Amino acid sequence: MSFPNIQAQYEAEFENIQKNLNGKSDSSFNKIRRSAFEKYKSLGLPSVKNEDWKYSNLKGLEKISVSFPKASNFDSSIFKSLPLSDLEGISLCFVNGIFQTELSHIEESSKIKVMSLDQALEQNPEIIEKYYGKSLDLEKESVSALNVALASTGSVIIIPDNSTLDQAVIIKNISDVNSGDISNNIHNLIVIGKNAEVKVVEIFQTVGEHAAISNLVTEIFVDEDARADYYKIQDENDKSYHLGTTQVIQAAKSYFYAATVTINGGFVRNNLNLVLDGEHIESHMFGLYIPNGKQHIDNHTLVDHRKPNCESNELYKGVLMDSSNGVFNGKIFVREDAQKTNAYQNCRNVITSDNASMNSKPQLEIWADDVKCSHGTTTGKLNDEAIFYMQSRGIPKPEAIRLQLVAFAEDVVSQIKIEKLRDMLDVLIENKLT
Repeated sequence: MSFPNIQAQYEAEFENIQKNLNGKSDSSFNKIRRSAFEKYKSLGLPSVKNEDWKYSNLKGLEKISVSFPKASNFDSSIFKSLPLSDLEGISLCFVNGIFQTELSHIEESSKIKVMSLDQALEQNPEIIEKYYGKSLDLEKESVSALNVALASTGSVIIIPDNSTLDQAVIIKNISDVNSGDISNNIHNLIVIGKNAEVKVVEIFQTVGEHAAISNLVTEIFVDEDARADYYKIQDENDKSYHLGTTQVIQAAKSYFYAATVTINGGFVRNNLNLVLDGEHIESHMFGLYIPNGKQHIDNHTLVDHRKPNCESNELYKGVLMDSSNGVFNGKIFVREDAQKTNAYQNCRNVITSDNASMNSKPQLEIWADDVKCSHGTTTGKLNDEAIFYMQSRGIPKPEAIRLQLVAFAEDVVSQIKIEKLRDMLDVLIENKLT
């Protein structure tokens, strides 16, 4: 299946960008963009004929006519009314893909360099040349290629060697769709130096009833002995399309922890790809998704063990209600040189409605012989005996069900190391499950 309408809109936007480069058409950055767009055009948007998109159909995009980075009347009063707005730390805020200085909080510090992508292009173009798009496989990933071609903004975060950042770095992405459909293409670069430590939170929210198509790429480079915690929180409306890729490259003796929590979103595709390219690396991937209505949540993960003596651990949990759909595809590659690998993957789901569906596909591809690897997936309903027991103790059935679901989700939320974020998510999750 092709997508002529939306693809024509993307081509028109790329041509518009090229016409407004003001003499910078031959810059190295624009050469990267042109090359990426050619790759996108040759591949097109993925269809269900693509095995990785078998259960996630993008046909709904054809009904949307979008505006590209578009200023809005969004102000601080609206911002403060949003959940998670009180989360404290160094923050960068984007509304409809446009950087909002007045809603951001950036501190000058020798421990960190924080700027928007367009600022980095002007002030530190060498960072862009070194890292922008370098971790991505644009020959195969058409959605990421489109992002590299069209992204005009995003965050660039550099943590120097031997720096420990006490505050979290928060990237807030807000789609204001009160006045019509929009398209956001945001690209983030996070570079963590040797023996450095940082916590990064990405938040995605929608204001308004129209559709937002968000194509987002975050590239994270974790150097030797570095530690990084990464949290992705999604609370978008039922008409939104979120196509997100987080690509992580880890060097020797580094530590990376990721938690992806999807509260709401019409169509969500999260790609989380980790490359363990050194010895003695530790990686953790946690996910929680709780779709209701007709929401569709698709989590694809990939862990690529390239060197020996590394460990990865993965747990994704879903609560599916009403007529919602869930997809989980987790791949673990263990290369021939990656002896002494420990890799674990588990996906557990609870379905509360006969109309909800879940498709799970755990995969292991092992080329080494001295490894410990396991994977598994379960999908089922709540424990009727436990519900009956709680009812016999005077707890009404709806409350008994809610308590079970909250406890089921807690395995993921309890791992979050930012206490205030954990408390805020507990409230959002309880409200969703009530």
